Parts: sequence; structure tokens; C-alpha cells
Amino acid sequence: MTTTGGGLAEDRALLGRTSTAERVADILRTRIAEGYFPPGTRLSEDGIGGALGVSRNTLREAFRLLTHERLLVHELNRGVFVRLLAVDDVVDIYRTRHLVECAVVHDLGDPPFDLDGLAAAVAEGERHARAGDWKGVSTANIHFHRELVALAGSERTDELMRGVLAELRLAFHVVDDPHALHEPYLVRNREILDALRAGERTTAERLLADYLDDSRTQLVEVYARRVTDGTTPPS
Repeated sequence: MTTTGGGLAEDRALLGRTSTAERVADILRTRIAEGYFPPGTRLSEDGIGGALGVSRNTLREAFRLLTHERLLVHELNRGVFVRLLAVDDVVDIYRTRHLVECAVVHDLGDPPFDLDGLAAAVAEGERHARAGDWKGVSTANIHFHRELVALAGSERTDELMRGVLAELRLAFHVVDDPHALHEPYLVRNREILDALRAGERTTAERLLADYLDDSRTQLVEVYARRVTDGTTPPS
């Protein structure tokens, strides 16, 4: 599968006059996290560069940065592609999520907490579920965990998790039944939100730890089966 601009022209305004390869990489990272570029997608220099209005050199530097983050892979004489994860990658992603997300909740301090972003992500997921849009539910789930980590008020932690959650989305793309994968966690997202609203930080941390353990087990099982049987990601 090869993509051109992928609707990126609307993101051009985000670059401004001080655009850099880092900012281009941030836009592409977000697009990967939100499902616009599935694993195996070849990224067109002409299409993306033209859509964003950036030079070939700037775009290549952005590709290099995302390759370093394990989101892209360069194949000699073929181009740059969105990476297909190994099973061990998925396991490591969840190990990192457990360390970071549970630590954020553990260290929240005293309530009340600023939960507007988290509540919006929960409502977003429930809205997509009612419409039967399970790709949208997946995106909302990414937003939920990004907002959860944002409660730490740490730019470094936010930056770390943007990359981790973008990698996670690569794994989600390989799953052939997103409904079964994501539906159970709609209720669990709301349970975590309700616990935090009630000021029950310890309960929220326990719910989150169990949630991540169950999600890892479920996703690794499905992912390993798809990789083993040689199924390619949906285009």
C-alpha cells in the first residue's frame, strides 16, 4: 500500500514559519497514532512533502527521527514504510505503559484532579461505540491514555507516551476484530474516570494495573496469531 498526502494539507497551518523536521515528525507521529497510516504503508516523499509544504530534506530528517523512534523503517531501494511490530515489541510497549501510566496515577497527589480531558476521551469512545465505529473507539482509547498521562503535567512524559502510544496503534491495526478488542475497555475507562472523580487514587491505580495486564494478554494473543499465520495488515 502506498499513500500520498493522506489529508495532510489541513495540517500545514500547524507548521507556521518556524517549521522544523521535529514538528513535521510530530504531525506524522500523530497521524500514525490516529490510524491514518497503517503498518506496511509506504510514505510518499512527494505526496507528504507537497501536502505539508516542506522541503525534501526536511521531510527526510523527519523520517529519520521517526525511524529512530521505531515507527518507520527504511528499505533500501524501496522507500520508507510504517513499521510492522514484532510480538516482543508489543510486550515491551505494555511494560513501558505499566511503568509510566501507573506511576502517573500513583503520584497524582490530593484530589480534586483536572479530569476534563479524560472525561472527554471517555465520552468520545462511547459515542463512537454507539455509532459502531470501532476504529474511532480505538482512537478515543489512545486519547484516554494520553490524557491520563497528561495529568502528570510533564512535557517529557507526554513526549515519551506520544511515541509509545503511536507504536501501540501499529499493533491495533493488525487486529482483525477491533470490536472484540476495544469494547470491554469502554466500561473500564469510565471506571477509572469515576474512581478519580471520587478522589480514590489507589483504586484507580489498581483498576489501571489490572486493565493493562488484561489488555496486554489479549492483544499479544491476537497479535501473535496474526503474525504467525502470516496475515498482512489491512490496507
